[in-house]
Amino acid sequence: MATKRTYGDGCAIAHGLDLVGERWALLVVRELLLGPKRFTDLKKGLPNASPNVISERLRELERAGVIERDKLPPPAGSHVYKLTGWGRDLEDIVMSLGTWAARSPSLPSDAPIGADSMALALRSRFDSDAAKGLRARYELRFGEDRFRVEVSDGELEVARGGADQPDATIDTDPGTLAAVLWDGRPLAAMAIEGDRAAVKRFVRLFPMPEVRAPTLR
Repeated sequence: MATKRTYGDGCAIAHGLDLVGERWALLVVRELLLGPKRFTDLKKGLPNASPNVISERLRELERAGVIERDKLPPPAGSHVYKLTGWGRDLEDIVMSLGTWAARSPSLPSDAPIGADSMALALRSRFDSDAAKGLRARYELRFGEDRFRVEVSDGELEVARGGADQPDATIDTDPGTLAAVLWDGRPLAAMAIEGDRAAVKRFVRLFPMPEVRAPTLR
C-alpha cells in the first residue's frame, strides 16, 4: 500500500520521485550543482522555503545518499552540504527539466531568479554556434556572489568564484541580467568594466528557447 512518503510502485521512475520528488528537494539539488554550500547560503538561494522545510529536505536527501555533509578546514570550520557522486548524476536531469520548462507559455518571466539559477540558465541556453571564434573570460558579480564564465571556441564553462584577469566584469543582479539577455533591456542597465565589445558578444550567446504552444484539439 502506498504511504505519504512512497508511491509503493516498483517502477524506477516512481522510486526516483520517492527520493527527490518532495517539494523543494530538486531545488536543493539545484543550489548544490555549482558546489558545496552552507545552510545560510541554501536559505539565501531558496528564500520562499522555511528553514524547517530546508532542514527536512536536507535530512531526507542525506538519508537517500544524494547529498552529504562536510566540514570546512580552519579557520572557517563550518559545515557545508554537497552532492555525492551519485547525487551529481542528477545534473543532467535537473538541467533537462529546466530546458523543457523554459519553453512553457506560462513561464513566470516576472518572478525573481537566484544567482545560481541564473548561472545554470547560462549553461542550459548556451549557443555554441554563436560562440565560434570567441575566446573570452568574464566575471559576473551578483552582490556578494561571483561567477567565472569562460568561452573558448564554442565551449562554455561556468563556475562559482571570481575570474582571474577577466576580459570584462559585469556587475548587476540576476533579474537585470535576465532582462538584458531575454527582454531587450540595454547594456547600460548593468555596470561593465573592461571589454564592452566582449560583453556585447556575450549577451548574444544565450537565446531563449522557442515557446512550445499547447496543441488544441
